[in-house]
Amino acid sequence: MATQNEATPLRLVVAGLGYSGAAVAREAAAAGWRVTGTARDPVRASAPPGVEVVPFAGAGPAIAAATHLLATAAPGEGTGDPVLAAHGEAVRAAPDLRWIGYVSTTGVYGDHDGAWVDERTPPTPMQDRTRRRVAAEGQWAAFADRLPVDLFRSGGIYGPGRSVFDELREGAARRTVKPGHAFSRIHRDDIALAVLAAMGSAAPGGRRVLHLVDDEPSESATVIEAAARMLGMAPPPAIPFEEAAQTMSPMALSFWSENRRVANAATKAALGLSWRYPTYREGLVAIL
Repeated sequence: MATQNEATPLRLVVAGLGYSGAAVAREAAAAGWRVTGTARDPVRASAPPGVEVVPFAGAGPAIAAATHLLATAAPGEGTGDPVLAAHGEAVRAAPDLRWIGYVSTTGVYGDHDGAWVDERTPPTPMQDRTRRRVAAEGQWAAFADRLPVDLFRSGGIYGPGRSVFDELREGAARRTVKPGHAFSRIHRDDIALAVLAAMGSAAPGGRRVLHLVDDEPSESATVIEAAARMLGMAPPPAIPFEEAAQTMSPMALSFWSENRRVANAATKAALGLSWRYPTYREGLVAIL
């Protein structure tokens, strides 16, 4: 991998043009980057303006030509990170690659009984899926001896078309009450903000852990109540967690089994930014 060459055009590949990946691609293209996104089925993908879409299976040449690479896909069972499984050779051989970002999850911290975790807290994953995330982080961190690698640990992602407003309008929202149990969230567009800032502030080499979470971890019921007020409707009836848990899916139960508050001060200082939506309140107002 070559050292940074300022004459090389900036080419970002977003491996996984999903909800947050598309937001990053959109913002990077608007900022003048050459952006390519991958999709399992490019015909069905909704590409942001100025973004080229290629099939994931055939993304090797785009990755080999990239200066910056963002991976957003979750690891599979027994296969590790899907980008490295399919295109590891292209990543390792890319001559102009100067930065790698990987979108992981704050779930790698496991349960801290409501206490705060920060960017220096060691991962203690409690679920198979988060153990796979830690392993994938390690796969990407192996590149950090040659170029900057940023591990973005994200809270619950929300934004237009994917918020509690949609659940309330559909009558699917549940106001589960578990006092003291907080979740950390991040607006989709703040993910894009952070990724672009990270690409512009990366040091020559090494691994960084960055937290994609807003400034106020909050109880699920509190967010639902606020959103209902904004819509001018009554919130759904309060259901004690012990009662709600009886009909939860195993996946939902696994989320509720862990309680932590995720700090972001070191991330914001490293990237020199403030969130566009520092709490769920500003984020919901913008969506509405």
